[in-house]
Amino acid sequence: MSKITELTSAVERAAKLLIDKKFSIAFAESATAGSASAEFSLACHAGKFLRGGLVCYDAELKCNVLDVSHEMLDKCTPESMEVTAAIAQGLAGLIPADIHVGITGLPCPGGSETIEKPVGTMFLYAIFQDKELFADRVFFQGGHKEIVEQTIQHVALLLIKHLS
Repeated sequence: MSKITELTSAVERAAKLLIDKKFSIAFAESATAGSASAEFSLACHAGKFLRGGLVCYDAELKCNVLDVSHEMLDKCTPESMEVTAAIAQGLAGLIPADIHVGITGLPCPGGSETIEKPVGTMFLYAIFQDKELFADRVFFQGGHKEIVEQTIQHVALLLIKHLS
């Protein structure tokens, strides 16, 4: 099975589960820049579960739109679990949904990468009805696009795991 087929299959399975359980979802995306929202929008009957998404690639958007504090960005960096949780929580105040997913990370050089947090490190955080559903720090290898695709597939698999 090709990587694209694996991604589509995981998203379709997550979408079916969301529809079957009558759950809605919204995304706050930084590193994936709207790709998760776009991929989920391609699933059959996306209108039954997908509420929308917000691309907050720039740190100022995280602050001004999603209420992430400048102090948190300075202390934790924009690519961190703390900020990922904060953008998911900020999204919950903007888009009504059962599940709010935040995604940040380092799919390419130019962020806050370090030896302990290299390019390929991604942060995923989801809230389900105001409680943490999952928080995951993962590492993927490959080019920018491959890391983004692996991240979206991983989000779909986490949704399947935690909602089944």
